Amino acid sequence: METTRGAERQRTAAERRRRELLEAADRVVLRDGPKASMNAIASEAGITKPILYRHFGDKGGLYRALAKRHTDALLSALRAALDAPSGRRERVEATLDTYLAAIEARPQVYRFLMHPSDDAAPTPEQGFDVGRHSAPLLRRLGEELGKVILERVDLGPDSEQMARIWGHGIVGMMHAAGDWWLGDRPCSREQLVRSLADLLWGRLADAGDLPGGPGF
Repeated sequence: METTRGAERQRTAAERRRRELLEAADRVVLRDGPKASMNAIASEAGITKPILYRHFGDKGGLYRALAKRHTDALLSALRAALDAPSGRRERVEATLDTYLAAIEARPQVYRFLMHPSDDAAPTPEQGFDVGRHSAPLLRRLGEELGKVILERVDLGPDSEQMARIWGHGIVGMMHAAGDWWLGDRPCSREQLVRSLADLLWGRLADAGDLPGGPGF
């Protein structure tokens, strides 16, 4: 029993330390964006780089952990927007706005995770192949949004396939439009949200809620 408790304490301590290191990495990314380095993250955490590697395996492991942390938070926010007690059009706009507000609030994090660096290949010191792992993140968002649509909207006999198409299509649209907007700022966020919602609205407005589902 004592051995089990000891193992549990060690696991809890390791999880807490890993969370602290991810928070340190977040601070560096917020400050340095795509130029964040393993050395800077280790320094921010008050440890050596080998200890950082010990917790995450390699640079890719740390990148994936940061990506999961931010994708989880974004998915939670998107689900909250979809579950808001309002009409379908308002929830569509709220969902689009949630994504755009997230990348606007933390553009350095967005660029680190999703946008290829304007520089050439990263130096060994920099270490992160920033933005070149965005495809798995976008696929995950697309699959999750497809599940939400499948749970809520009656799309007929091919609902599962259609929901996945819509999920990936909507995420692709949000990502492409959001990337352009964040760089050029050609219009207000509100105007972009309304325009994207107009683009989505035709078929979505006609689809009925799935019987017994949470509604959309």
